[in-house]
Amino acid sequence: MTDKNSENLVSFQGDLGAYSNLAAKQLFPDMEVLPSRTFEDALSAVDEGKVKYAVIPIENSVAGRVADIHYLIPHSNLHIIGEHFLRINHHLLVIPGTKIEDLKIVRSHEQALGQCRRTMDALGIKREVFADTAAAAKHVSELGDPSIGAVASSLAGEIYGLESIKKDIEDASHNTTRFVVFSREPLKDLPQDEPTMTSFIFQVRNTPAALYKVMGGFATNGINMTKLESYQLDGAISATQFYADIEGHPDDIGVKHAFDELAFFTREYRILGSYPQSQYRINKRG
Repeated sequence: MTDKNSENLVSFQGDLGAYSNLAAKQLFPDMEVLPSRTFEDALSAVDEGKVKYAVIPIENSVAGRVADIHYLIPHSNLHIIGEHFLRINHHLLVIPGTKIEDLKIVRSHEQALGQCRRTMDALGIKREVFADTAAAAKHVSELGDPSIGAVASSLAGEIYGLESIKKDIEDASHNTTRFVVFSREPLKDLPQDEPTMTSFIFQVRNTPAALYKVMGGFATNGINMTKLESYQLDGAISATQFYADIEGHPDDIGVKHAFDELAFFTREYRILGSYPQSQYRINKRG
């Protein structure tokens, strides 16, 4: 059951200062945030009416897909209603007054460390995996050890009283994370004349070339598929789940025909949501 307070809350996975926190504030600047320990907790908060939305990372331009969320999506009844791209600017955060030559170890989420690998190696700093970026910053602040730093956002540094001695330490300048917004209700009254994304999951039939035939349905109908991910269901080699994103409105005739063919060659499929394309995506394409 929802209440008036939950309508002003958005959940994310991680501690305050996480990149998901930044994405949530950019998307919903007038809403309060609810940090969650796991992706499952963040989604459950929406499902249980504790918050209105959850902002969840789904892929990164350097590290690839965020695997955990793909395993949770099929078990959720929530709907995707939006997307957001966040440029990731990593900071090397330390106890105030620390000099870079005093730093021996840096801790952060494994993806963040991987995204700064060349920089850390050049500085001769050992990398150690931590739960997430913001939690690492909080941990460093509590330790008070100048030999240990964190890779995290500037927001995390501000929250936990750390100093940024080196900014933009990510190896790739295009380092960007795509987030999606989950809601209990699907988006209504989506304009058909505006650029639209549609996300869905499906399982193909166990027949020769079934996936090829599914993909052909989108190709022959002129539908651009921007993302296709596969993963095993419950560890079974023969049971494969697919997650896909396409450019198109659900009422477009080509999209309807493509989904008709999808239904014929799959055991089941479910549309997760149709939502406006982010301006970032539109600008990149244009």
